[in-house]
Amino acid sequence: MANTSDIRKGLCIRYNHDIYKIVEFLHVKPGKGPAFVRTKLKSVTTGKVIDNTFSAGHKIEDVRVETRSYQYLYAEGDTFHFMNTDDYNQIALQKSSLDSPELLKEGEVVTIIFNTEDSLPLSVEMPASVILEVTHTEPGVKGNTATNATKPATVETGARINVPLFINEGDKIKVDTEKGAYMERAKE
Repeated sequence: MANTSDIRKGLCIRYNHDIYKIVEFLHVKPGKGPAFVRTKLKSVTTGKVIDNTFSAGHKIEDVRVETRSYQYLYAEGDTFHFMNTDDYNQIALQKSSLDSPELLKEGEVVTIIFNTEDSLPLSVEMPASVILEVTHTEPGVKGNTATNATKPATVETGARINVPLFINEGDKIKVDTEKGAYMERAKE
């Protein structure tokens, strides 16, 4: 058993007869009244996201988890296939267990979180950023903006991302996997 002071991003807890992963949390200490922790929880079984508030000192049941490195192989409909980088065993996971499947490129190494009690995969942790090639974007005309303007671009995985006007087709860009947003032009 843990309490609210142990809450951190990525922690898996048992709540309402299901296993949830903490996506966001904020410790709030109002001037009047007791402190509390506002959380955003994602169900690892259904993918549903809920908001919940725990009062300070509230006991939470954490789930013991183990992380392993896997390489993404290919997608088949809503099923994504991964290979363990240590023993080459393959597993198939549903699209709902991935945080941002549209940014997953073949050959990408991800971390899969397993429940240690029953060895079932709980969720897939993407790297903080991925480098993707722009496959389609409208040409940006120089000098037609007063501030930093963006345009839509399609990357090699099929995802649509807003990029600055100076990005052209064939450029490699660094994308934040958490927000699905452009970070910078990739250095070759």
